[in-house]
Parts: sequence; structure tokens; C-alpha cells
Amino acid sequence: MIKIDIANALMASYPCSRATALQCVDLLTERMKQALLDGHRIEIRGFGVFEPRPRKRGMGRNIKTGTTVEIPKGKSIRFKPGKDLRDIDME
Repeated sequence: MIKIDIANALMASYPCSRATALQCVDLLTERMKQALLDGHRIEIRGFGVFEPRPRKRGMGRNIKTGTTVEIPKGKSIRFKPGKDLRDIDME
């Protein structure tokens, strides 16, 4: 599913123009991105939790050359699905 699919689903559920639906999707993703960059946790009940997590520094290996490469310390986003999402049979 891509952004336009989400906007189309929004238009099907709520009478609005395509431009308005796309603006809503853009606003939501921008707000979520900014919250994660600020270090906040995002919890959407029934769906899941997005949480910024520190990533450890370490050593990796370049497969092509075989040389060791230092992996810098950083952050990553962790998604933990909610109970409703975990209970769905994905087969």
C-alpha cells in the first residue's frame, strides 16, 4: 500500500477531495516523523507502537573486500504491533 492508496481509502470513508486526502496523509506522516525525531513514542491503540531506539556502535565487515568497518552509534525506529494486529492470521 502506498500513500495514494491511503488517500483513496480516506476519500472512500469520508467525503473529501483527493487533494485534501493527500494533505491529510502528508500532515499525519510529517507529524509522526517530527515526533520520532524529537524522541517521542507514538502509540496507536489496536495498531502498534513506534519508538525511537538507540543503536549500538559496533564492527561490521564489508563482504566484497573483507575489511572491517566501524558501524557508528545512531538511532533506529522500532515498531511493535498491537494485540489486534498480532492476532490477525496472515496466511
